[in-house]
Amino acid sequence: MAKQMMLTGNYAAAYGVKLADVDVVPIYPITPQTSIIEKIVELIDKKEIDAEFIPAESEHSVMAMAVSAQATGARCFTASSAQGLVYMHENLFVASGCRLPVVMCMVCRALGTPQGLGYDFGDALDQRDTSWIQIYLEDAQEILDMVIQAYKIAEDKKVLLPVAIAYEGFAISHYLEPVTIPDREMVKTFLPAYTPHVALSDVENPVQMGYCDMNGSLMTEIRYQQHEAMENAKSVIEKVDLEYGKIFGRSYGGHIEKIMMEDAQIAILAMGSIVSTSRIAVTTLREKGLKIGLLKLRVFRPFPWEKIIDITKNLKMLIVLDRDVSIGSTGIVYSEVAGALYNLEKRPLLLNYILGLGGRDITVEMIVDIVSKSINDTKNGKVQSHVNWYGVRGL
Repeated sequence: MAKQMMLTGNYAAAYGVKLADVDVVPIYPITPQTSIIEKIVELIDKKEIDAEFIPAESEHSVMAMAVSAQATGARCFTASSAQGLVYMHENLFVASGCRLPVVMCMVCRALGTPQGLGYDFGDALDQRDTSWIQIYLEDAQEILDMVIQAYKIAEDKKVLLPVAIAYEGFAISHYLEPVTIPDREMVKTFLPAYTPHVALSDVENPVQMGYCDMNGSLMTEIRYQQHEAMENAKSVIEKVDLEYGKIFGRSYGGHIEKIMMEDAQIAILAMGSIVSTSRIAVTTLREKGLKIGLLKLRVFRPFPWEKIIDITKNLKMLIVLDRDVSIGSTGIVYSEVAGALYNLEKRPLLLNYILGLGGRDITVEMIVDIVSKSINDTKNGKVQSHVNWYGVRGL
């Protein structure tokens, strides 16, 4: 039977692991993901999770262990953050190249130097080309639900790619929220026991994984297959979200959640906790008579460019808020959105604001101010500055 508990985002992830009947959990601690480990170990000690917990000596080894366990037919979970995630980077390619449906929480924290514990999406987005599905979340309830959904997506035979669930450290990972924990038997109906497509443990049908292609004769074909799997994931993500909603009463819009978009002429596009703040800002601006909406971008890989085109076709302006930056270029999300809209004859004016790096606070007043500046800067129907750094001291 479903029940409610007050949980942090990290604890919600641990309860998602419990409900998904995960078999192996290799992890190396790093702030702010460490409390996921602590809660999982507590649940293992209480016999609430029947899983093998493996403390590793480094994040690089963590993913090697996850790859090895998943390759034998075990359902695997892990988590990391910041420098640890970057240290893991090499083996992320191994997991996806071997088409292993590992699920990982990327509890986002700004990369040093300067060193700190503040959060932005730089660490997770730095992994965007590793062929992992990336889903960015807003709150603890969504984290629990998406850990369960992630296995259903990753293990689909049309996909067979690892899934990263990304959310901001501290702002989401450590804040308490009411979370509904679904009935375990209902979850088992939604997410049956893992049946691997191939497994090293199946001695009657021996296979090789991680083979060597010294002269690159197969690289193009393998990368194409990964790309095709990513494209397949688009429909699978939508299907799984709808199925979850029918069973448990909560769905999240698949790739993009649309908020007050029915008659919107202007829209904000954002990921993660910025969406929560933007919901209030958009409501405030609506009360002042502005026809504005909000797009919550949930799935960054595969990037839903078709949906971006369709949703924004009647907008006059789209404001992309980036809690990240590709130094020397633009916000990372903005560059993807701009690429999606580039060849269209009719497209909204597109503006980018880079803000909140390293965990700097983003307020409702700031977002309202950004909208006001955007309207003023485009009065002549042209964009004066496509890329804007907001709140930089001394400017």
